[in-house]
Amino acid sequence: MWLKLLRRWELKTIFTGSSARRSQQTLTIRLGLPGLSVDSSYPDLRKHNNCMASHLTPAIYTKLCDKSTPNGFTLDQAIQTGVDNPGHPFIKTVGMVAGDEESYKVFAELLDPVIKERHNGYDPQTMTHPTDLDAGKLQSGQFDERYVLSSRVRTGRSVRGLSLPPACTRAERREVERVVVDALSGLKDDLAGKYYSLTQMTEQEQQQLIDDHFLFDKPVSPLLTCAGMARDWPDARGIWHNNQKNFLIWINEEDHTRVISMEKGGNMKRVFERFCRGLQEVERLIQERGWEFMWSERLGYILSCPSNLGTGLRAGVHVKLPLLSKDPRFSKILSNLHLQKRGTGGVDTAAVGGVFDISNLDRLGQSEVQLVQTVVDGVNYLIECEKRLERGQDIKVPPPINQFK
Repeated sequence: MWLKLLRRWELKTIFTGSSARRSQQTLTIRLGLPGLSVDSSYPDLRKHNNCMASHLTPAIYTKLCDKSTPNGFTLDQAIQTGVDNPGHPFIKTVGMVAGDEESYKVFAELLDPVIKERHNGYDPQTMTHPTDLDAGKLQSGQFDERYVLSSRVRTGRSVRGLSLPPACTRAERREVERVVVDALSGLKDDLAGKYYSLTQMTEQEQQQLIDDHFLFDKPVSPLLTCAGMARDWPDARGIWHNNQKNFLIWINEEDHTRVISMEKGGNMKRVFERFCRGLQEVERLIQERGWEFMWSERLGYILSCPSNLGTGLRAGVHVKLPLLSKDPRFSKILSNLHLQKRGTGGVDTAAVGGVFDISNLDRLGQSEVQLVQTVVDGVNYLIECEKRLERGQDIKVPPPINQFK
C-alpha cells in the first residue's frame, strides 16, 4: 500500500496493485477532473528564467508527468520550486530538485539537459566525474589578508537509501540524524566535537551558536520552502562542530549533511586540508556503520539540487573589492575566471562596504582540488586588479579558463 501526497491539488489517496495501475491512477488524480488532458496541467512558464523552464516542453511533461520514483516522488514535485519562482536577481537558478537518488534516472530526460546547462556543458550521458581530496596538491592558498577576511570550503553528502530533504518522511529525516550523529561521535583529536539539536539546545547554547554565526534557521527563501525543505521544522535538525569551531556539519537543512571547514583570514590551504581530512574521516565512520554516501560515476556525489552535483563543493572567501566591484568589467572578469559573487549574507543578500562572497561557479566535471585551485588563482587575480585600481592603473579582462581540464 502506498500513500502519495500530490501537492499541486492537495489530495491524498491510497494506491494498491501493479505499478502500471498506480501510474494511471496518479495521472487521473493529478488532472483532478475526468476529461482533462495532460496539456491542461502543463505549467505556465512564459515569464520564467530558470534552467527547468528552459528545457521543460509539453512533450517532455506529457512523457514524465505520470512517472514517479520507487519512493513516490513525482515530476510535479520536482519542478514546483521552479514553477513558483520565475527567476532570481543575481543568478539563473536551476528550478527543480531531486527527492531521492532515483530522481536523476526517472526524470533524466529533463534533468540531463538542465544539468548540462547549469554545469557549462557537462554531459552526464557521456562524461564521468573525477574526485580528488588530496589537499597536498593545492598550490599557494595563502591570500593577502588585507583583502580576504575569511575562507571557507563546504560540500554536501547524502545517505544512500533515504529520501532527500524535499521528499523525506519524518522517519527518514530522523534516521539521517541518528546515523550521522552516531558516526560523528567517532571523530577524534582536532576533529572531536559536539552535536546541538535544534529542538533540544538550551537558550545559552542557541545564543552562542548565533554569536559564532553557526546557527542555521528555518529556511525563508522561497527557493527552499517551495521545494518542501522546511517541513516539520525543526524536527531532526541540528549542528555539529568541533571544539575549535572550524569544522562544522549541518544536519537536515537543504541536504542530509552540509560539511563546512572555515576560519577567519586568508589561509585557504589550511581550510582545505582540514576539509579533506574531516570529510574522508566522516565517510569512513559512516561506512563502518553499514551506510554509504550517494555517488555515481557520471554525477559524482548526489544532492538535492542539481547545481550541487559532482563535488558539491563551494570554496569561498569574503574579500574586499570596493573599486573593482564598481568597474563595468567586474562581471565579465568573474565569468571568465569561472567565479560567482554573492552578498556576504548569502545568495539573497547584497554586498556591504564592497565586501563580496566570491566562490567557484562550477561543481561538476572537475575535482575538489581543481575547483579550489580555481578559486585561489581567481581571487588572487581579483586582488591584483583591486591593487592596480588603487594605484590608478588599468586592469585587463583575463581570457576564459578551460573548465574541463
